[in-house]
Amino acid sequence: MVIGSGGREHAIAWKLAQSPVAERIYVVPGNGGTAREAKCVNVPLPGSPESPEGGEALRNFAQKEGIGLTLVGPEAPLAAGIVDRFRAVSLPILGPGREAARLEASKVRAKAFMEKYGIRTARSHIFSDYSTALHYAENYFGVHADKQRPGPATSSPSPLVIKADGCASGQGVAVADSLEEAKQALNSFIREGNLGETGKTALLEEFIDGKEVSVLAAVSVRPGRKGAILPFIPARVHKRRFDGGKGPNTGGMGAIAPVPDFSTAAGADFTARILKPTLRGLEQEGMDYRGFIFFGLMVKDNRCYLLEYNVRLGDPETQAVLPLMETDMTDLCAAILKDDLEAFPLAWKTGAVCAPVAVADGYPGPYRKGDTIIIDRDRLEQSGGRIFFAGASAVGDGPLLISGGRVLAASAWGSDPDIAWTKAYAALNSITFPGMGYRRDIGAL
Repeated sequence: MVIGSGGREHAIAWKLAQSPVAERIYVVPGNGGTAREAKCVNVPLPGSPESPEGGEALRNFAQKEGIGLTLVGPEAPLAAGIVDRFRAVSLPILGPGREAARLEASKVRAKAFMEKYGIRTARSHIFSDYSTALHYAENYFGVHADKQRPGPATSSPSPLVIKADGCASGQGVAVADSLEEAKQALNSFIREGNLGETGKTALLEEFIDGKEVSVLAAVSVRPGRKGAILPFIPARVHKRRFDGGKGPNTGGMGAIAPVPDFSTAAGADFTARILKPTLRGLEQEGMDYRGFIFFGLMVKDNRCYLLEYNVRLGDPETQAVLPLMETDMTDLCAAILKDDLEAFPLAWKTGAVCAPVAVADGYPGPYRKGDTIIIDRDRLEQSGGRIFFAGASAVGDGPLLISGGRVLAASAWGSDPDIAWTKAYAALNSITFPGMGYRRDIGAL
C-alpha cells in the first residue's frame, strides 16, 4: 500500500509494480494516473490520512487485506503518528515514528538536533513574537551596530531566510531580499496565522549562497541497535516558477539526477559532516526510524550545509531518482525492515534523468481546475519518456482532469543529460491542457 496522491506516490507505485513479488498495489487515495498504472488500484479514504479516522481506516484496511508492506509518501500522516499506529498491531510499514518525524514537522526541533550533533547548517534565530522578529529583521537589513550580523555596517545585506516551524506543504519558507519582503512573511506567518500554528514560531536564518542538492536515502535505525543510512544518487530540484530561476518559489518545477556539479569532494564532505552525524544522532536519541530521509543541501566550495530534513522521499526528486534505480525496490524495503541495510547492494543505471513539471494556469497562486488533460499517446511512446501524474483526477474511464496545481512530471532517461532533456521535453510536449505552464530550462542551471 502506498499512502498519498501526488507524483511522488505515482513514481513509487510504478517502481514497486516492476517487482515480480508485488501482486497488487493499493494507492490511498491515489490520483488519475495511479488508477491506470499496472497492478495499481486506488482506494478512497474516509478523511485525510493524517486524521484520526483516516489513520484508523488505513490500519483496518491493511489488516483486512493482509498488506505485506506500506509506504507513506507525504509528511502529514508521518507527523500524525501513522507509523506508530501500524507498528502497534505489527503491520509492516516504512517511515519514522512520531518522535523521529519531528525532524521535519518542527524546524526548531530539527535545528536543535543539527546543532547538538555537530551537523553543518546555517546560523539561525527562533522567534514567536512578531515585534521581536521584526526588530531582528530591521537590524539585519539596516545598521548592524548591534552585531547581530557579521560585517561592516555599510555592507549590503544578503537575503534573510524565514522558515515556519511546522509542516507547511512547501509553503513555509520565504527568502526575503528586503525588509519589506521580510515584513510580509513575518506578518503572514506570525501575526495573521495564514499557516495556522505551523507559522506562529519562525526561524530567521542566514542565507547561504551556493547550489542546492537533494540527497534521498534509505534509513534503518532501531533503539539499541547499530543503524544505517544508505544514500541514493543525488538530485536537484528547480523551485522557482519561471525560467532562469525567476518568480515565486513552488513545490518544484522539475528535477534532474544525478547532479553534474556535485563533486567527489562535496560527496565526501556530505558523508562526514552531515550523513554520519545524523546517523549518530538518530542512534543516540533512541529513535525508531525505518524508512526514507531527504537531505536538503546547499553546496558552496565543496562544503555542504544542511538546510532541512524531510522524513520521506522528495517530490519531484523521486520522479527523477527512481527511474535510475536498478535494484528491485521491494528488496530494498525488506532490507530496511530487517536491519540488513548497511550491506545492501543498491545498484544504479548509468546515464541521467530529467523530469520537468507541468502546472495549471495560475500556479503557484490560485489556479484553474477541471480542465481536460489531452495525451497524444503516439508522441508520448515515441519520446521514450513517461508521465507521473500528480494533480489529475478521473471518473472511471473518463478523461483525466486537472485537480491540483502541479499536474504532472514528464520523466525520461538518457545516456547523458542532454539526451535525457530532449526526451523529457518531447514527452512533455505530448501533453496539452488550457494554460499549461512549465519551465524550459530544467537541468540547464
